[in-house]
Formats: sequence, structure tokens, C-alpha cells
Amino acid sequence: MKLVLASTSTYRRELLQRFDLPFEVARPDIDETPLPGEAPQATAERLAVEKARAVAARFPDALIIGSDQVAYMGEALFGKPGTVERAVAQLKSMSGRTVIFHTALALLNTRSGHVQVEAVPTEVRFRNLSDDEIVRYVNKERPLDCAGSAKSEGLGIALLDALSGDDPNALIGLPLIALARMLRNEGIALP
Repeated sequence: MKLVLASTSTYRRELLQRFDLPFEVARPDIDETPLPGEAPQATAERLAVEKARAVAARFPDALIIGSDQVAYMGEALFGKPGTVERAVAQLKSMSGRTVIFHTALALLNTRSGHVQVEAVPTEVRFRNLSDDEIVRYVNKERPLDCAGSAKSEGLGIALLDALSGDDPNALIGLPLIALARMLRNEGIALP
């Protein structure tokens, strides 16, 4: 069966390459707006499944990977900032606090219609950050395309006091431990 990543994220593509399996990439065009009253984990899981289903018609005999991440702290949700100003504002609000990143993963077998879903939470505790540190970081790394405005796989690690979770890859955008388990469930030999 063909393996398809329903994402154009370079971070997810780089992570999936670690498995040394051939795969294709397809853009899932979906509305990623949370539903009213929807919990962050539910949003991430729903969107991961929707992304996989959005490309399913193009791949009738495939395993399709969908993933989504929602970062939150209390009632505040942190998406991709898109601008320097929003990235700075996000980091200021997270300074000295703990943010939960829920990374959901879906694996859809288009042959059988079976879908596996799992959410992997990561607690991220940010250091107390000065305004100068935040601005320097945002200007150096330009984390405008990642939820929470900090790339733990890069210079953003210097903004953190601690990380806690089952899979460090989940924070980057694709929980590889869960994905390996799902692929094995579908008969894919790993390693």
C-alpha cells in the first residue's frame, strides 16, 4: 500500500523520512477553525482525521497520515502566529508558564476505511523571558509557521525550562512512536 502524508509541513515530512519508507505528500484543504466549545485535544484529533480524509479520494489503496497540533494554556489557544508581532505576543503571554501541546495523529487505511487516532500531549514550561530575549529569538528563528511560536528542535529550546511528554517528536509535529505502532498494526515492518 502507498503511504501518504496529508500535510505540506516541512517539519512533518522531515520526521517521517526517519522511517526510511517511501511516501507521497498531499495537501489537505480543510478549515482548521476549532468548533465552539471544542476541547483542544478534540480539535486536534478531529483535524488530524479530517486531513487524512480530505485526500483519501485521490489514494484509494493507501495508508494516509493526518496530524494536527493545538497549543493551549487555560482558555488561551496558540496557533501559528503568521506575523512577527503575533509571535512576540504569544511568547510574552507564555513567559514563565506551562503550555500544553496536543499533537494528534490519524492513520487512515483507505482500502478498509479503518482509522486509528491518538493524541500525544507535551507539557512545555517556558522560562521567564525578557522582551529583548523574545524579540531576538523571533528575529533569529522566525517561528511564524509553528503553533506556540517556538521551535524546540532549534534555537527555541533555549526559551524552555522543561519538556514533559511521551515522544519529543510530537512537539515538532508528528508523534513517531505512535505512528510506528499504527503502521505495525497495518502490517508495515518497522524497522
